[in-house]
Amino acid sequence: MDAQWQARRSGAEPARPGDLRNPWQRDRARILHSAAFRRLQSKTQIMNVGENDFYRTRLTHSLEAAQIGSSLINHLKQSADDTIRSLLPDENLMEALCLAHDIGHPPFGHGGETALNYKMLGAGGFEGNGQTFRIVGRLEAYHESHGMDLCRRTLLGLLKYPVLMPILRAPDEPYPRSLAAWKPAKAVFESEAALLDWVLAPLSSADRTLFQSVETLSHSPWQRALYKSFDASMMELADDIAYGVHDLEDAVVTGTLDQAQWHAHMDPVVAKLDAPLRQLMTELGQQLFSPTHHQRKNAIGAMVNIFVTAIYVHEVLPDAESPLVRFNAWLPAQQRALLNALKAVVFEHVINQPAIQQLRYRSQNMLLHLFDAFHAEPTRLLPRNTRTRWEKAHTDEGSQSADRILCDYISGMTDDYAERMYHRLFV
Repeated sequence: MDAQWQARRSGAEPARPGDLRNPWQRDRARILHSAAFRRLQSKTQIMNVGENDFYRTRLTHSLEAAQIGSSLINHLKQSADDTIRSLLPDENLMEALCLAHDIGHPPFGHGGETALNYKMLGAGGFEGNGQTFRIVGRLEAYHESHGMDLCRRTLLGLLKYPVLMPILRAPDEPYPRSLAAWKPAKAVFESEAALLDWVLAPLSSADRTLFQSVETLSHSPWQRALYKSFDASMMELADDIAYGVHDLEDAVVTGTLDQAQWHAHMDPVVAKLDAPLRQLMTELGQQLFSPTHHQRKNAIGAMVNIFVTAIYVHEVLPDAESPLVRFNAWLPAQQRALLNALKAVVFEHVINQPAIQQLRYRSQNMLLHLFDAFHAEPTRLLPRNTRTRWEKAHTDEGSQSADRILCDYISGMTDDYAERMYHRLFV
């Protein structure tokens, strides 16, 4: 199994005398030194970049997720049985997954993602995780044809949704009355179908059929992938914990979330917890709003510890042959309910507040207009490198592939660059 999952699509390792790093250390380095990773420093996590220098960005969020991912590995090394310990990813691999998990996100967070998806509905759609897969497998300049040319297991771990995008219909109007109904389908783009096939090649046909099961929905986002790999499940848990706990800290420190709102939202949830956890969360809720900074930091660290130390391994696909798809990292029911409640607090009192939604509305419209401008006059407005890629795609593969090049360009922008470009073209 190791040889198959350590393989790279290029088929060869670069010859570098004296390089003793293992494959996962190389993958981590490729991600860390990529342009897509650097751009995360100027991409919105929750609160818009530039509003306050305290806020977390996509970059700091990814660093925190990587640290939590390593903690999850350390906990399972101590608590799991020999079968699971032998399956655990190298810590460098887990850090690589957490560092890379958001590099496909466009400017302006999920609002920007929805705007680009709307414009791309007739050309295969757009979704942040699908763009991450495209970046690491094709766009980054480490390899001429294979992007970062990461190991197969690393690519599998980045697949939160290991299925292809469903067929989507282009909308009738260029600017919707509301983008809320156009959430992206969570999937890999058709342009990366060959790479997806390569990543899943070691799985038996039965395993692959199970692993790629979907639930069809009657509304946007149209489908839901039912399974992810063992490594991806840990990466997603680290992401969720970082979002639910560390982004909560931003809301408290900046005054976006006050103590009354916390109690109104969390007290009913805390009341349902078992006595020891209920008592702990009551104490941590008090510390969270303490005027003493070290008490707040202790509360944040203790909340992270609640989830890290509760993780266990669950058999999600008992009939699967490959342990990488048979097992997932899991949270017990009450810790999952608590984490979901923390995420809901952040959503309701930070993301959903009018000031943030007004910025999101403005940002979405900027991306809609930028896409239209580049789509209308690509040879006039696109930078030379992107224009060359657009012309080749348009000539060789047609307008849909050419639109994907436009989407690559816009989704790769930082928040600041997108805003400057909008002002250059329209203001």
